[in-house]
Amino acid sequence: MKGTKQKILDTAERLFADSGYTGTSMRQIIANAGVNLAAIHYHFGSKEELLDGVVARRAGPVNEERLVLLENAVAAAKGRPLTVEEVLEALLRPMVAVARQNEQFVRFMGRLFMEGLMPHIAKRHFHQVMVRFIGALREALPELPEQEFQWRVHFMMGSIAQTMCGSPEGLNLLGAACGFEERIDRLKRFLSAGFRAPGE
Repeated sequence: MKGTKQKILDTAERLFADSGYTGTSMRQIIANAGVNLAAIHYHFGSKEELLDGVVARRAGPVNEERLVLLENAVAAAKGRPLTVEEVLEALLRPMVAVARQNEQFVRFMGRLFMEGLMPHIAKRHFHQVMVRFIGALREALPELPEQEFQWRVHFMMGSIAQTMCGSPEGLNLLGAACGFEERIDRLKRFLSAGFRAPGE
């Protein structure tokens, strides 16, 4: 039997995925979860904190796995800098399992992307992990001028968001399979080539 906090998180995720964050009221969440306002305030305090809670319960395990994979890759490299492909594999692969198991969460993140909330979410939930990965990418590309490197990181972040959170309909129009494993494989090849391309 689900606890109150779990029911609130599940309901908020579903409603945010269906109607968007701005299009969902706390009143709707309360009604659909079958809880009272006091329960929402007890567990989360505000709608923004509830949003953070919905993201954190999925993003936390993904970030933990990313760091484990990165540490394993560093250990296996035995002192040499990681390759671009090794860094990207550790960054991207953990998203596959959570996306497969929680397609509602993928739709939810897609809604946040469309509403322009992704920069806020990224700063709160992914910034510290991304610092580690960007540092590893920088070590893999010492010859790339700093400004050029930063532009490519910028393009990488947009590509990840679009690939994982973009609408399946859009991918179907490209004639591309929508499986998350294939999305990640294609994205890794694309980003690896982009990072390795000659600078200006």
